[in-house]
Amino acid sequence: MAAMRTLTAAGLFLAFCALGLIAVAISTDNWYETDARRHRERCKNYSNKRNDPGYIYISNNNLPLRMSPKATSAERRSGEVLLRAKRHFLPPAAAMESLCSRQFNSTVTGLWKKCHRGGFDLEIEDLIFKGLVPRCTPIKYYYSSSALPRNLPINLTKTIRQDEWHALHLQRMTASFVGMAISIILFGWIIGVLGCCKQHDLMQYVAGLLFLMGGTCCIISLCTCVAGINFELSRYPRYIFGIPEDISHGYGWSMFCAWGGLGLTLLAGFLCTLAPSLYPPHTPAVHKPRQENGCV
Repeated sequence: MAAMRTLTAAGLFLAFCALGLIAVAISTDNWYETDARRHRERCKNYSNKRNDPGYIYISNNNLPLRMSPKATSAERRSGEVLLRAKRHFLPPAAAMESLCSRQFNSTVTGLWKKCHRGGFDLEIEDLIFKGLVPRCTPIKYYYSSSALPRNLPINLTKTIRQDEWHALHLQRMTASFVGMAISIILFGWIIGVLGCCKQHDLMQYVAGLLFLMGGTCCIISLCTCVAGINFELSRYPRYIFGIPEDISHGYGWSMFCAWGGLGLTLLAGFLCTLAPSLYPPHTPAVHKPRQENGCV
C-alpha cells in the first residue's frame, strides 16, 4: 500500500514538473536561434574592401583553374556553355555580393513570434529603439500570398507556393499537438490527484494512460517542429531561402524544455500505470457455518 502511494505521488510530481516545462516552452520564443554576427561582419569587411580606392577587382575567370571547359561549335551557337559556366563557375566576388545583398539578422523563433536577439546588432537595436523596426513579428498560421517573391517564373512561383503550404501545415501540426499534449496532461493530473485522495486505483491507472497519451502528442509536436525547421533549411531556390555557412543556427533552450517535459511525462505515465498493480488484492472473507449444539 505504501509503495503504491509512493509511486503515485512520484508520478503526479513528475507530471506537474512536465506541465511546467512544456508551459515554459510554449510561452517562450527560444525554439530556434540564429547568429548572423560573423556574416554581417564579413559583409562589412567586403564592402569596405570594395570601396577602398586602392582595390582593383580582377576577374577569376581569367585564371587557369577557373576557366570553363572547351565547347564545341554547336554548344557555342546554342549558348549552353555560357549558362553552365555561370551556374557552376560563379566567381567568389559575385557569390559574395549575392549573399550580402540579402539581410540576415540574429533572431530567435518560437511558436508564436520571431524576435531580434538583444545585443547582437547595434544597428538593429538603434532602429528598434527609434521605433522604426519592431522587436518581434508574429508568426502567421494562415496562408498569405503577399509573402511570395515577385518577378519569378511561373513554375518557380508554383513550387514556392506549394512549399509555403507544406511549411504552414507543419507549423499548424506543431502548435496543435503541443496544445493537445498540455491539455491531456493537465486533465490526467487532475484525475490522478482525485484518485490519490480517494484511493481509487482505477482513476490512477486512467491518469497514467492519459500521461502516456499526452506524451505521444508531445512527440508528434516536437517531430513536426524539427521536420519544419529542416524543411525550411532545404527549400529551393537556395539564393532566396538558403542560409550562408557563416551563420550559426541551432535549437534553443525552449526546445530542450519541451523535450525534458516529454521525458518526465512518459516517466509519470509509467509510474502511474504501475502503481495500481501493487495494490493488495481484495480477498472476500469466507464465513464458516456456525456449529450448533449436538451437530458434529
